[in-house]
Amino acid sequence: MKLLLLKGLARHLPATNGLRWGAALALVLASMAGLVPAPAAAARSDITRHVDPFIGTDGTGHVTPAAMVPFGMVAPGPDNADRGWSYSSGYQWRAPRILGFSNTHISGAGIPELGDVLLMPAAGKGWSAQSTDFSAAPDKQTESARPGVYRVTLPDQGVRVELTTTQRVAVHRYTFTRPGRVQVLVDLQHGLLFGDGPRVTQATSSVDAARGELTGTTHARNWVEREASFIVRFDQPIASVTTLPLRAGDKAARYLLGFDLGAGRVLHARVALSTVDVDGARRNLAADEDKPFNTVRTAADGQWQALLSRIQIDAGARFKKIFYSALYRTLLHPSDIADADGRVRGPTGQVIDAPGGVYYSTLSLWDTFRGVHPLFTLLVPERVPGFVQTMLAHQRAQGYLPLWTAWGRETHTMIGNPALPVIADAVAKGLHRQGVAVDQGFDLQAALQAMVETSTLPRPRAPEWAQRSWDVYEQFGYIPLDKIGTESVSKTLELGIGDDAVARVARAAGQPDVADRFTRRAQGWRLLWDAQTQMMRGKDSASRWREPFDPLVPTSPMNNPGDYTEANAWQYTLTPALHDPAGLVAQMGGPAAFEAWLDRFFSVQAPGRPSQTSQHLGQEALIGQYAHANEPSHHIAYLYAWTAAPEKGQALIRRIARSFYGSGPDGIIGNDDCGQMSAWLVLSTLGFYPVVPASGDYVAGTVLVRRATLARADGTRLVIVPGWRPGVWLDGRRMDAKALPHAALLQARQLEVGSAR
Repeated sequence: MKLLLLKGLARHLPATNGLRWGAALALVLASMAGLVPAPAAAARSDITRHVDPFIGTDGTGHVTPAAMVPFGMVAPGPDNADRGWSYSSGYQWRAPRILGFSNTHISGAGIPELGDVLLMPAAGKGWSAQSTDFSAAPDKQTESARPGVYRVTLPDQGVRVELTTTQRVAVHRYTFTRPGRVQVLVDLQHGLLFGDGPRVTQATSSVDAARGELTGTTHARNWVEREASFIVRFDQPIASVTTLPLRAGDKAARYLLGFDLGAGRVLHARVALSTVDVDGARRNLAADEDKPFNTVRTAADGQWQALLSRIQIDAGARFKKIFYSALYRTLLHPSDIADADGRVRGPTGQVIDAPGGVYYSTLSLWDTFRGVHPLFTLLVPERVPGFVQTMLAHQRAQGYLPLWTAWGRETHTMIGNPALPVIADAVAKGLHRQGVAVDQGFDLQAALQAMVETSTLPRPRAPEWAQRSWDVYEQFGYIPLDKIGTESVSKTLELGIGDDAVARVARAAGQPDVADRFTRRAQGWRLLWDAQTQMMRGKDSASRWREPFDPLVPTSPMNNPGDYTEANAWQYTLTPALHDPAGLVAQMGGPAAFEAWLDRFFSVQAPGRPSQTSQHLGQEALIGQYAHANEPSHHIAYLYAWTAAPEKGQALIRRIARSFYGSGPDGIIGNDDCGQMSAWLVLSTLGFYPVVPASGDYVAGTVLVRRATLARADGTRLVIVPGWRPGVWLDGRRMDAKALPHAALLQARQLEVGSAR
């Protein structure tokens, strides 16, 4: 999801396929003979040194450098501002001051949310009830982050701040420049705001000075309406409590807490949250309360080492930094927000039991169904049933599968039914079955029922601007532009992706009638194909085309309303390839005509310079009309596999990786979108991408490193190398580059992806 994209392009990546043919041949033959050893254990033991959490924090990547564990509930980190699109994660690399350190963040999204329970420590400031500015300028030379830890010195506050985390408990360590009296601001009104606020609608809180503890609950309305209960526990008793005056609109308290450290200079704070109640937050804290800061930090690093080392690459230091930072970002979300006792507050506010004890939120599904979730099936298959079980629980409570969730609540953001291809992908890869690389599966028939209900039942409680009824879609087979406010073409095409996913799962579940129904419905895109313009074009209920029509003009409801979602007709014309690439090729006149269309797509330039408005419409990181900074374009370079010139796609993949991913804070162009921008690079580095996410297959591209090794759950490994011969070869057997089966990758020892010519 993009609303604004980065102004400049990242620096070059190093050459990625730099082996000469002879060297490549020698490497392939040696690895096939077992002469090239797996990476040494010592190389795997410190893989987090390659990760830079600051990549994507300058500009519109909207990444947070907060301390996080994989899929963690809490994320303590710095906030430079509390509102505005630029501060969706609360942080910007160039921002001159820090407001404090809140304990929940979303990384890479396009709308600000969370930012609960802000703390700001200081020594020698003498803050009082009359103080209004508690911010501080960071010493940028001391600011650092690695997976699971963030550090910075605030010279004016006289304190070194260090943050680390467990799954549910944020741990703060403040080291002051002098002993004695210190203060900590605890701001419960603070949060990351989409609008002007105020966000808190009601709140309760209390301080137990003797126990060094503060507890409470805030009810807030921002992107979603939600509540967050918390406990903050210090390792020192609170010597003084000052309640700051309420400002206009404030509903939650802000406290100045004083501490007397005596001869000491270190103060620890632990923050636990719950979607349910204070008792839940207290139990979450109790699970990790006795672990010292360094123990927590080491454990967090260990979690990251274990996951990141599931992929080993042979590449230069700079590309390793870019690659492992991208891999790290794909594993930050979704966030497991279930309490330690298995309770969670569901999408309508009721308390439910989390299935299997886990419940995932920050489901940015319109973005992540394309690449992130297929990557999960390769990298963390043990998590996939939990993702699906969460979606099914969400559907049972809300009546339809999730679209985009924050803190367990539905935002109704973006379009289509993006949970459907995620579930279909899991089914296609057998992850619904018990004992297939996972501890538990999910019920296939229940999943199909949820998918059908999501695609057919009305949603009377959904917002007026969201999908509420299926009558018009069912009547016409597409969404006429005069029957809907905006996005008629994009909504039709995205709904087709979901319909196809339902059909695939219905076939797997032995329900051919359901499969046939949704297969037919998934063909609605054909009704919007305009043979004269060779574009997917808006059409009204009388079958009249949109006039006037300019395929170069991008539209989106928040900026320039029209028939497309953060894209133009060029970009959305290729959306049916996400479920029916062969059908789209045939509709366009066959492989030769399709190749010519793609050639125009990657070369046509929009007239003039992009306006500031168009920068809010997904039109950056451009190659012709390809816009890598937003998701509708992500699969398109791989579509050359359906032509006689797949080498054109391979060249474009290398160009995209070189041009649009960098090693500095400005190294992401456009929102990372909860890992989707990063997942494109990770998958493309390995030489393939899930063009049809629900199919269980991948499309081969080009390997971007000298060698990659993917560790599997059973202890075996898949070695991936640039091929010395044209084509795609799996254990010496030539494969269809357009349909590389997931199941085959799980069994093979070596994948070779050669240049097309």
